[in-house]
Amino acid sequence: MKVLNYPLSKITIFFIIGILAGYYLNPDLLYISFALFSALLSLITSYFLSQKKKKLVTFYTLNTYLAAFFIGCLTLLFHTESLQKTNYTNCKNVFEKPQQITFCLREKLKGNDYNDRYIAIISRIENQNYTGRIIVNIQKDTLPNSLLIGNTIRLKTTLQQNSSPKNPNQFDYARYLKDKQIYAQVFATKSEIKINKTIKKDIWYYTAKLHSRIVNNLNKQHFAPTEMNVALALILGQRQEISSEIIQDYQFSGATHILSVSGLHVGFIMLLIGFVLKPIGNTRKGSFIKLIAILTALFIFAIISGLSPSVLRSVVMFSFLAIGNHLRRSDNTYHTLLVSLFLILLFEPYFLFDVGFQLSYLALFFIIWLQPVLKNIWNPKNKIVMNIWNVLTVSFAAQIGTLPLCLYYFHQFPGLFFVTNIVIIPILSVVMIVGILVMILAVFNATPEFLIQILEKSIYLLNKVIHIVASFDSFVIKDISFNNYYLFSFYLFITFAIIWIKKPTYLKLCWTLSAVIILQISFIMTKKDIQSQQEIIIYNMKKETIISVKKGENITLMGNKDFLKKTSKNGILNSYLVGNFSSLKKKIQIKNTLYFNNNKIYIIDSTGIYQDKIQPDILLLIQSPKINLDRILKTLHPKIIIADASNSYTIQKHWKESCLKQKIPFHPTNEKGFYKILN
Repeated sequence: MKVLNYPLSKITIFFIIGILAGYYLNPDLLYISFALFSALLSLITSYFLSQKKKKLVTFYTLNTYLAAFFIGCLTLLFHTESLQKTNYTNCKNVFEKPQQITFCLREKLKGNDYNDRYIAIISRIENQNYTGRIIVNIQKDTLPNSLLIGNTIRLKTTLQQNSSPKNPNQFDYARYLKDKQIYAQVFATKSEIKINKTIKKDIWYYTAKLHSRIVNNLNKQHFAPTEMNVALALILGQRQEISSEIIQDYQFSGATHILSVSGLHVGFIMLLIGFVLKPIGNTRKGSFIKLIAILTALFIFAIISGLSPSVLRSVVMFSFLAIGNHLRRSDNTYHTLLVSLFLILLFEPYFLFDVGFQLSYLALFFIIWLQPVLKNIWNPKNKIVMNIWNVLTVSFAAQIGTLPLCLYYFHQFPGLFFVTNIVIIPILSVVMIVGILVMILAVFNATPEFLIQILEKSIYLLNKVIHIVASFDSFVIKDISFNNYYLFSFYLFITFAIIWIKKPTYLKLCWTLSAVIILQISFIMTKKDIQSQQEIIIYNMKKETIISVKKGENITLMGNKDFLKKTSKNGILNSYLVGNFSSLKKKIQIKNTLYFNNNKIYIIDSTGIYQDKIQPDILLLIQSPKINLDRILKTLHPKIIIADASNSYTIQKHWKESCLKQKIPFHPTNEKGFYKILN
């Protein structure tokens, strides 16, 4: 690949490997600092030696990559806020008993039916200075929400650590927040909080105030709420008020990316500025004027959009592309892309684990790399047809590049994505042009009514088209099982196939066929792993008892009669089926005794009836049975007690005390999550 010829590409690869090593291995900061110092010392020495002896150039190169590796590792550790002494995670008392916490609201999140939600920055705990980001949940009531970004709030409460998923193969929200350096949440009512009269007026405050001003002025001009919420998402990146139905339509039609302000929007602004300034010409002076105009427009857009991470990284990425074009280095687009990638990760290494970041760079890379190949397949003479073909090839290139990653994360594929992109691009162009004008004019409360009408009708049409495409739900392939083996082998095959197609040779064909063999091996390995799996899962579901028995690909589900009738709509079970390449073969009602690989599992339900003579390995308590657990433990002698979420919390507290007295392990699923019994 041409991109690998650049020295920076290899340095960036080793830098990224260093970030991954820091993330997964969690090495000691002192050791990595010493290793980096040694690597830099060796690098300097090898550089001067290689100037005298050319044979030592290889040694210098290896030292460069080693230094890049340790820089990546150290960069991630420096940006891990929990390792800082002043981070609130190092104040153990705040997680154990109520403390006086002072924090400042930084960003408003999408709320739920019960709470308004914010990201806040802690400044003090009791009388000591601390730092760190938390999520603040303020209970909703009948009174209007008067909180502002920049409000400093005091609250006596206990921090609650983010909980990991309680059932298998579910989205790990705790890990997602941890990657954003958010380790805890607080829950409060409006009456419990004390708001400082002094507002912290930083760039986040003024951005939020700008958004509020735009929304208030648009409301005064009777902008339809549904269309206005979509406009705010498209232009300002504010998705908090969009209904779940509209978001689902965009997901099923393959157009979710347009609701997240990112590369598409920033690229569109860059092209729009270039089109407006086209009469200036491409002289050195004219090119510089265009560059300044583009960079200024992107910077202003980033501020208006709230300086969200997705916008910031897209602005940096396209800023470097604009600078590359100005320097007449359009042939080295890969190099420009690498520079932006390296710099973004140098300042924010945790972006590497952000799905949006991964998809953005993959999509842009494949558009640059693959789209010219697809475009040359056909050269239509008609200009309209040619423009449609260009949109299609860009869409296909981006989709091919991001498909394995999308399947890995989301397990679904919108089959009509190409139809969506062809239809919505003209409408989206109008929405973006008019929308930007409307938002700018709304700041000054000077938006003409005809512009609002055009924007409102355009978004209505956009939503209607998206809804029609999404209604063909048979074209949305859901519940696609996809694992690490598939992810690696599919990208290997796609990469070698494109290299071979671009410039066919016998050696490249051999590499492509080898990738096909690796792909087949990944299927075989996955199949073998699945066939050898045997396990029982006791799930955590409020007021319900769910047990699944897995033997190979086949799942037998156990539950009560009412629950078994509605299992097709159960997300907990569905996540497990998709994550384990399995299918539901049988449904049966729960029995009192189960046998699984030399384990005897005895179940006591709400009746409280049990057999004295049975000696189970595992005792499962369900549906809050009224029993004397101390007597049962002395009679049955189980090795472990499991209580699922169908039991009341109060009863489980007594059971826990009984198990402590008898020194028998107690596993409540509402605290520790699902219980797995392996072969």
